[in-house]
Formats: sequence, structure tokens, C-alpha cells
Amino acid sequence: MFTPVRNRVRTGALALLAVTALVFSAAATTGAAEAAPAPAKQGPTSVAYVEVNNNSMLNVGKYTLVNGGGNVFDIAVIFAANINYDASAKAATLYFNENVQRVLDNAATQIRPLQQKGIKVVLSVLGNHQGAGFANFPSQQAASTFAKQLSDTVFKYGLDGIDFDDEYAEYGNNGTGQPNNSSFVYLVSALRTNMPNKIISLYNIGPAASRLSYGGVDVTSMFDYAWNPYYGTWQVPGIALPKSNLSPAAVEIGGTSQSRAADLARRTVAEGYGVYLTYNLDGADRSADVSAFTRELYGSDAVYAP
Repeated sequence: MFTPVRNRVRTGALALLAVTALVFSAAATTGAAEAAPAPAKQGPTSVAYVEVNNNSMLNVGKYTLVNGGGNVFDIAVIFAANINYDASAKAATLYFNENVQRVLDNAATQIRPLQQKGIKVVLSVLGNHQGAGFANFPSQQAASTFAKQLSDTVFKYGLDGIDFDDEYAEYGNNGTGQPNNSSFVYLVSALRTNMPNKIISLYNIGPAASRLSYGGVDVTSMFDYAWNPYYGTWQVPGIALPKSNLSPAAVEIGGTSQSRAADLARRTVAEGYGVYLTYNLDGADRSADVSAFTRELYGSDAVYAP
């Protein structure tokens, strides 16, 4: 990721307990756990990217607001899976390194606890220097095939969506094509068809981010969110979504000063934007860094619970 330039009768009660146990058991094995109602929180949606090569996804659930007890973070992003290139098949393929795979394989302990707090968990997909990217599929069928890999992953592991980050593809490597105007439109259209009720978000960078319309189809409205990719800066994403779905602010926790994070949060509220993006939440107690922006977003300090 680019660092700046980047959730009464005894017999009747027993029966109810039995049914409840069955329901939660099914949820744990077949999809995302039923989200427990989180305490009400007024203000923008807060997003936390976690570098799972070094840190645990569970860190996202360790921050709550002093006033009201609501979750600080509403969306946790697993950073990151990759779009790789299979040279033998001459096709893009979805790849998980050992750390991403570990999170997915241990969804019951790494993902469900967040979802049970009401926090959505999405998977970021990033280029991997192999020439495969979201903007250079050789055909609509190739884009649809990759979209199915993405949606199959979401449903297999009970995730809440996919985040696109078009960095490090190095278009042209391994004999791959340069970015074209159709690929990302085909990909996003197919993915939205496959998962109509899941999150699709855009880390607003790279060739794909500027290729949202082709052949009379504009995929802008198929995104739930888009955000600024440059930490410590204010930049409105160039995508025609409502302000409620955009994050012009982006901060790196521990890397962006607390005063700057507070300024960006204050501006988010003042200008009516509905999302606040953070990156690189680690396992340390970052309550001071987090409180710097929660005071402006929600009128409350944040507390960390190890």
C-alpha cells in the first residue's frame, strides 16, 4: 500500500437455547456471523486497514468510544490478497500469502469476533508485480472469471466484501497487456452481480480508478465507498458517489501526527463527508492517536481494551 507520498418457562427457555445454539453454529460454518447490535454511534464510518503480515485483525475490535461504548471502527480491511499472473494459463488468479491465508482459514477466531461486534470485514486485493491487474483483462470472460474467484472467496470465508487497490500490478510484465478501458467495468459489473448485497470499495489509485465507464456502462454506483490513498492528506476521490460514501481524509495511525489526524477529521465533519480512512493499525495501544480523530468525528475519546 502507498504510504504518503501512502461489531419463562424452563422447558421453553431450554428449547430457545437449543435453537439459538443451532443458529449460531450454522452462521459460524456457512457465512458471516450474525452481527450483534453495536451501541449507537453518530458520525462518519471509520475504516481500518490492517497489514496482516505483521498484525492481527482483532486489533480493530479493541477500540471503543468512551461516550456510549460504540465501536471506533466500522469496517476492517484485510491487507492484502493479490492479483497474480498464472503464466501457464495466461490468466489472472487470486493469491493469498501465508498470513492472509491464515486469517481466512481461522475466520472463526480472526473474523467472526469482529463481525459479532458489528464490524464489517472486507478483503483488499492488490497487484503483485506480475503484470496482472484489474485494468488489463484480455476479454470480458477473463474479467468475469476473476470476479467469480473474488465472490467465491467472500462467500467461502463469510466476508463482507472486496476492496480494490490497483497498485504494483506493473502492467506489461510477463507479456501482459497495458490498461484498457473495458476491463475494470467488466470486473466490477460481474462482481456486483455475484454479490449484490456485499461491500465493494475503491482505494482510489492506479489505472483502474480512472476507468469506470465503458460501452454505455458506468460502474460508479456499484461501489459502496471510495477513499483517498495518500496518508496525511486531503483529496476528494474522483468518483461521483455521494459525500456519505467518500473519504477525502486518509491517515496512517502512528505515522500521521495527531494534530494532522484531528484536522482531517474536523474537516470531514465540517464538509459533510461520511467516511474516515485509517491505515496500519497495529497491536500497540494507539488510543492517543485514535482519540485525536474520534474527538472530532464522534465527540469522544477512544479507549483500548487489550
